[in-house]
Amino acid sequence: MEKKSKTIAIFSQKGGVGKTTTAVNLGAAFALEGKKVLVVDADPQGSATAALGYRSENDLKVSLSTLMEREINGERIDAESAILRNREGIDLIPSNIELAGIEIRLLSVMSRETVLKECLAEIKGKYDYVLIDCMPSLSMIPINALAAADSVLIPVQPQYLSVKGMDQLLSTIAKIKRQINPEITIEGIVLTITDMRTNLARAVKDAVVRQYSDKIHVFDSEIPKATGAAEASAVGVSIFKHDAQNKAAEAYYELAKEVIGRGERVLFRYPDERIR
Repeated sequence: MEKKSKTIAIFSQKGGVGKTTTAVNLGAAFALEGKKVLVVDADPQGSATAALGYRSENDLKVSLSTLMEREINGERIDAESAILRNREGIDLIPSNIELAGIEIRLLSVMSRETVLKECLAEIKGKYDYVLIDCMPSLSMIPINALAAADSVLIPVQPQYLSVKGMDQLLSTIAKIKRQINPEITIEGIVLTITDMRTNLARAVKDAVVRQYSDKIHVFDSEIPKATGAAEASAVGVSIFKHDAQNKAAEAYYELAKEVIGRGERVLFRYPDERIR
């Protein structure tokens, strides 16, 4: 029996706002909650792939580009063959620089916006959550991610330039909804890499809440600026495995709980023995 699955694209056209860190650690937090999780690395840089411990090109006998190439060519897709099993309970469809070539190929393909959706069609029902880590652009691969997604999670760093393009991003999502994926919704905005001791961060947060919270959910959970998150990615594990007591670990766990039961305020502590 298939699970009731939700596919969330983690998307922003702005780089450096914590998309990959959020995809990996939100996925790890879901796994700690007993959820079956698949992370799809939809960035040719392969950052999510590396952050989950796969740094060698030799590890990627089959990748997302392989699956999309097969779909473009009308060949049989075996998405299971691309899945890597992370030791923290996260499944991964990895990516590498070959995905950049697929971006170019998509320009001349019929139904080019839904190639990724077709690649995931047979396996998404096996998961509670499918998280798509998007590249920071509004090009064909991110559009494919939005076409495949049920919702969009938008990471925003509380800096002026991070929110400047928000209207363009929302316009793109609205266009996808009108023309390609009428079921897509906005999961919400999550503030990342925050340091609320600064006046700028507080002012930007207030501006985001004031301008968007009446129509878009702004998560209560905020991801603090923490060196532990970057260190965890560098060694290929989640923040929970690297340093369970880190303030970013608690924040990502809170975010996962909020996504799972949005609107239900739950007080909790994550037990260390589930992480080790």
